[in-house]
Parts: sequence; structure tokens; C-alpha cells
Amino acid sequence: MKSEPAPDAPVQPGGRSQWATIGVVYLGGVVAAMSLGKFAPVGPAVTGQLSLSLSQLGWVISAVVGVGAVFGLPGGYLMRRFGAQGSLVYGLVLIAVASAAGVLAGDFAWLLVARVAEGFGYLLVTIAGPVLVLRLSDERNRSAALSVWATFVSVGLFASTLVGGAAGDAFGWRGWIGLLAGLTLLTAVAVRLRLPRAGAGSQAAAGPVPRLSALRWPGVLAASFCLTALVTIPVIVLLPTLLIERHGQSAAAAGAGTSVISLLSAAGGLLAGMLLRRGVRVGVLALLGLLAVPTAWLVYGGGPLAGVFAGAGTLSLANGFLAALVFAALPLILERLDHADVGSGLVAQAGSLGSLLGPPMFGEITATLGFTALAPVIAGGLLAAVAALLLAGGRAVGRPPGAA
Repeated sequence: MKSEPAPDAPVQPGGRSQWATIGVVYLGGVVAAMSLGKFAPVGPAVTGQLSLSLSQLGWVISAVVGVGAVFGLPGGYLMRRFGAQGSLVYGLVLIAVASAAGVLAGDFAWLLVARVAEGFGYLLVTIAGPVLVLRLSDERNRSAALSVWATFVSVGLFASTLVGGAAGDAFGWRGWIGLLAGLTLLTAVAVRLRLPRAGAGSQAAAGPVPRLSALRWPGVLAASFCLTALVTIPVIVLLPTLLIERHGQSAAAAGAGTSVISLLSAAGGLLAGMLLRRGVRVGVLALLGLLAVPTAWLVYGGGPLAGVFAGAGTLSLANGFLAALVFAALPLILERLDHADVGSGLVAQAGSLGSLLGPPMFGEITATLGFTALAPVIAGGLLAAVAALLLAGGRAVGRPPGAA
């Protein structure tokens, strides 16, 4: 007798249709990440028109990840009630509406409230996306598909930086944000139309709600993700300052070089996906992260400009590579696959926490001890991140990818 699909579990399409549907989910993540970074290319115009201080602009930029750093795990539990498919669509719609409200902002308070609302939408997308990718992919391609999903932030930020500067010059910062709001709404419609219907019945996830004890190993993965973000993302954020202050680069040259290096994170994720698809285990791949440890001294050891670019590029690759392994390992260490929503929420919260705390931590270390002191901090963080990933990878050994 033919079994009924689990609630909120899409009927898995095969072949090209499967990857096309995953591609639409991925597009939703990329567009959401474009909103995450939309103020970076138009920051001076925003501060000028709204009379914001640099500190206030920093709050506006970081408010989105701040929401994730606080509400990631609760969001995962909440998603069990409303379902991953609806959460992805609602998240994109919320980002679009909040972005449109931001167009009308006349002061800091209005803009900050709009960004907090965007943060809740972004959180829904970041939790729902990997859950849907997991459910849409078959066992053979699941780890590779999840590792590709892990690249959505770097691709979205690159696209936002690339397009936002030109759009801001042509239409002003409000016009740029309005265009992005419209694109996000169109993406929500595309996602809604493309995703297959959930099974009949409740939209809540099947199975019992995971207890905290069931999140022990996902917590280890989340710690690895937090540490990776904590010590690699600030390298990219502070790279223009390093290039300008230490190496005499122009602002334009420093910005262009940083954009290219940030995109290498996506290349790292794709490399991880390719190796996972060839059957290499997560624990073995985690060891490759150790290759990035010495490169921290290339960036901050006072060497030549070529060494700085090589080191920063390697750390960016490591960021994407290790993040991809975290997402790929998640379904392998869950007690049940229908715990993926809560596990995804925990991972999202950890990544947001690392992204939020890293830049100010690096800024404080630089102000107190100088750039050189950052190298051992990065090395120690990467060693701890790889160690946590090795522990989780050992847990995953021998477990069939689709086992509940």
C-alpha cells in the first residue's frame, strides 16, 4: 500500500526537477542575503540623509543578525508549528514588506524597527531553507545540496555589493532598497508556486518535539559554526581598513579586492559539496580546515600585500568550506530527520552570534594590541572549530544519511 507523505514533507521530485526546486529555494536564500547586506554599498548616503552616526549605521546593519543570535533556536521550535514551506514564503514576504517600510524611513528609530522586522523574516528563511533542501534532496545528493545551500550568504552579499552601488548611484538609496523589496516579493511568489504541496493534514513537523538532550550533537556542530564565523567573517569585514591603513590602497581598490575575496567563501562551499558527493567523509574533510590556520599570519603578520590577499582568500575559502560541512553533517547526527527544523534553528543562532560578536571583538583587539594580535586569535578559533567538527563527524560515521 502506498504510504502518505509526512506532514510538511514535499513529495520529492526526481532528477532535474528536484534540482530546479532546490535552486528556487536557494534563490530565496540569496535574495534574503542581499537584503542583509543592502546598506553596505549605500551607507554614506543613508548616514548623510538621515543624519546617522557611524555607530547608528552599525546598529542598522547588524540588527538582522542580532535577531538570529537571540531567536534562532526558538524559531526552530516555532517552525514545527507552521511548517518549513510556509515559513520560507512568509519570511521572504516579511523581508519585502519591512524593506518597503524602510524606504519611507525618516530617522534612525524607524529604520531600526524596519531592520528588526527584516531580521525576523531573514531568520525564517535561514531556518526553513536547509530544512527544505534536506527534504527535497535524495540521500545520495543530500550532503552536497546542503553544502551548496551554505553558500547563499556570500553569494547574496556579493550580489548586493555589486548591484547596490550602481543602483544607489542611479536611483538613490531609497530606490535601491525599493527595488530589492520588489525583487524579494517576486521571489516569494516564485517559491510559493514552485514548491510542491505538502502532504494532507497538519503543517506541523511529524514526530515528537526534540528535547534538549537530543540537541547535544547539533550543539557541537553549532559551536563549530559559531567559532568559524567569529574568526573568519571579521577578516573580510576589516580587510578594507587593513588594506588602506597598512598597505596604502585606495578605498576603491580595497573594496574591489574585498568583494572578490568574499566570494571565495562560496567557492569553498561548492568545493565541499563536490567532495562530499564523491563520498569523502565529513571528519576527513574537516581536517582540511587546518590548512587555513597558518594563513592568519599572512594577513596580520606585516608581510607583503600579495601575502595579505593570499591569506585572506584562504580564510574566506575556509569559512565557506567549514560552514558547508556543518550543514552537510546536520542530518547525519540528528536523532530523527524531522528534528531538522530545530537543529537548523540552533545552527542559525550560532552562526548569527559569531557574525554579530566577531567584528566588534576584532575591533577591540586591534585598537588595544594592534593588527598582529589577531593572528593567534584566528588560529585558536579555527583549531577549536575544526575540533568540534571532528567530534561531530565521528558521530556521523556509519550512520545512513536518511535514517530517522
